[in-house]
Amino acid sequence: MLIPILAYGDPVLKKKAVEISRDYPDLQVLIDNMFETMYYKEIGVGLAAPQIGLSIRLFVVDGSPYDDEDESLTGFKKVFINAKIVETSGEICKMNEGCLSIPTIRESIPRPDNIVVEYYDRDWNHHREAYSGIGARIIQHEYDHIEGVLFTDRISPLRRRLLQKKLNDISRGNVNVEYKMKFPVKK
Repeated sequence: MLIPILAYGDPVLKKKAVEISRDYPDLQVLIDNMFETMYYKEIGVGLAAPQIGLSIRLFVVDGSPYDDEDESLTGFKKVFINAKIVETSGEICKMNEGCLSIPTIRESIPRPDNIVVEYYDRDWNHHREAYSGIGARIIQHEYDHIEGVLFTDRISPLRRRLLQKKLNDISRGNVNVEYKMKFPVKK
């Protein structure tokens, strides 16, 4: 089932999400619906629960669209439950990012090139894994969502001020997207 994406300005997107337990209601259905929503019209490579209105520590990723740039992303389809980035290292690299909750805006975002993350998968197996490059970036972007951070929070205040009209338009629904969204400000 496709789930509407919350647009920039919704308070859920700025709230730190809470951990869940393995008996979270209909968790497997939710995960499947998140993947289906993310895959719709190939709109994204990651989706976090806060983006669909659930302030829980859950996100899904599939980096395989970038496997031509980084072969480690072949089959890079994962579920992260109660994730915690426990280490960052390496060079701080800038890369262009976008977000389903902030359509039509892309910005160059600085992030560490390497991370170590602990999480549970959809079968509640615990993992501690290291990632680098694009895979690390995808995880960091989605992890930010469960921390209540948007990629626009990582740009300079001046740049954010320059984008404010576009951000306000997104909040009001004055944006064309190919997927269903919920807007916090009524037109």
